[in-house]
Amino acid sequence: MKKNLMLLLTISLVLVLAACGTAKTSTSGANDSNTNANTSTSADPSNSSTASGEPRIASMSIHLTNDLLSLGITPVGSVIGGEAKGFLSHVADRLKDTTPLGPVKDPDMEALLALKPDVIYLDEEFSGDDVAKFEKIAPVHVFNLDDGTWRDHLKEIGKLVNREKEAEQYIQDYETETKEVKSLIHDQIGVGTVMAIRVTAKELRVFSTRRPMGPILYDDLGLNPAKGIKDMDTSKPYQVVSREVLPDYDADAIFVVVNSDDEAQTMFKELQNNPIWQGLKAVKAGHVYPIGAQPWLDYSSIGNKMAMDEAKEMFSKK
Repeated sequence: MKKNLMLLLTISLVLVLAACGTAKTSTSGANDSNTNANTSTSADPSNSSTASGEPRIASMSIHLTNDLLSLGITPVGSVIGGEAKGFLSHVADRLKDTTPLGPVKDPDMEALLALKPDVIYLDEEFSGDDVAKFEKIAPVHVFNLDDGTWRDHLKEIGKLVNREKEAEQYIQDYETETKEVKSLIHDQIGVGTVMAIRVTAKELRVFSTRRPMGPILYDDLGLNPAKGIKDMDTSKPYQVVSREVLPDYDADAIFVVVNSDDEAQTMFKELQNNPIWQGLKAVKAGHVYPIGAQPWLDYSSIGNKMAMDEAKEMFSKK
């Protein structure tokens, strides 16, 4: 009897130990499964950040997009240039992995929603009345691009993405190059007056002191505005004029932006053949400087830097 009792106790003990071992193994497997699921979620860039660990930023401003690029950050989505009908030419190669979100005045909200961004950057001028609809998708940060300069906007973004040092260095490099370009331009036109015009298929425009052209010419480069430029309505970037009034500005140098379409190119050729144009002081002196709409009209850190690069090359050749 004792032997049988001992045998039964031994068998019972073995069964209990086996059951405990099985339970422990099952619990461990469940924990491993949870760990793997968490790792997968964290690594999926659609959930919280890009593959590089940066926040998934959707930019509803081409200028804010380009400020982000200056700091080495590529937004997951961005609006496109309205006239360009795509990403701006001077940065398109940097936005190959960025989803187009339509023009700023008519953004593709479905595409924005599908991106699942962590944050959305808005331009107050175009989206200030529609903040609520963006907030339904993700937290929003609104920028007033008329408040301060592109330097202020870059610094603000630098704080938001923890790249303040990079922003400061970018600005410092720009200021260094600007001083060099100032000297090169001065060697060409001295203390002469300057104006900037744009030729489109239907209009001749004179730029005011407002962005995009005003700040880079009259603030950054310190050039002297031609007659009447300071008197223009600074709430608008330009004023439409007739060719007959061009002599009134009496500019010593003219920066010219000509749209790329055939009609605008034809318009400019006609202007060049007009006696009024040929009689302008800047034309006679050979101080007419053709520049591209991009990057010159992109009022952003990267736009201004690339414009300054072009100015340096242009005036170094003169």
